[in-house]
Amino acid sequence: MTRTSGSWTGGTLRVRTFLKPHHVARAVFHPAWIPQPLDPSIERLKRFRVIAGAVASVGVYTVLEGGFEITELLENALTASAVLLLLTPLTVGVMLFVWRRTGTVRQLRVPLLNSLKLLLLFIGCVVATVVLVQWTNGSNSMFTVMGVGLTMMWMAVFLVSGAIRVSGNFFGTAAVHRCLPALLATVTSWLMAIPDLVTGDLHGLSLTLGIVFILGAPVTVTVIALAEAGRLKRRYGIRLGVHPASLPPMPPAMPPTGLPHVPPQGNPYVRGG
Repeated sequence: MTRTSGSWTGGTLRVRTFLKPHHVARAVFHPAWIPQPLDPSIERLKRFRVIAGAVASVGVYTVLEGGFEITELLENALTASAVLLLLTPLTVGVMLFVWRRTGTVRQLRVPLLNSLKLLLLFIGCVVATVVLVQWTNGSNSMFTVMGVGLTMMWMAVFLVSGAIRVSGNFFGTAAVHRCLPALLATVTSWLMAIPDLVTGDLHGLSLTLGIVFILGAPVTVTVIALAEAGRLKRRYGIRLGVHPASLPPMPPAMPPTGLPHVPPQGNPYVRGG
């Protein structure tokens, strides 16, 4: 697996593209090196998983408590970024330990580094947006607020669109192993729910509603992730516990809309493939 010039965005970014932040987010946070989906059914499962994950991240209870507050939203974004920075490499490291019997880390070096870059890039954008908002709110100059306002709006759309992208591909970890995004989504959603369960913090909701809304999202994400992993196993022989280099050759992936389809050339983790 070799890197080529412009392979991150696939050459899709143009000057006029920056007028549409959601297009920029798609190019940056779903780069060209992420493998194409195998079939539409798995993509539908991923979309459902993204929706359930958004419920876990934002929290329905916030709406029930009286709506969103920008400060709370920023705090949640920073907390989620810290969790992702710790949890994603840790979970991948555990899987590398599991895969050591059937393959080596060297075979996965390029996709692992790419995924780490995407993770750090997303967290950096979150931190930059939070700092920009806090700096603007602390400014007493009307001209500063008005001048930075458009940038803040652009960054908000860019970051929300990017969050949707990385929730689906989970920082490009499908390039490492097709089952990793589903695993990481499950682990993350449960880790975000467990502190509230342990501390009994129901955020002002009744016991029944608190349990439903705290457990609802991680349970839903887990069910969808299991269905996603099960379909990969039944239809394509992809097992989470097997090193990617030991998996069977992949069938032709679902081509992007409007582009000619080129069948994959063997196993990318095997030398000469």
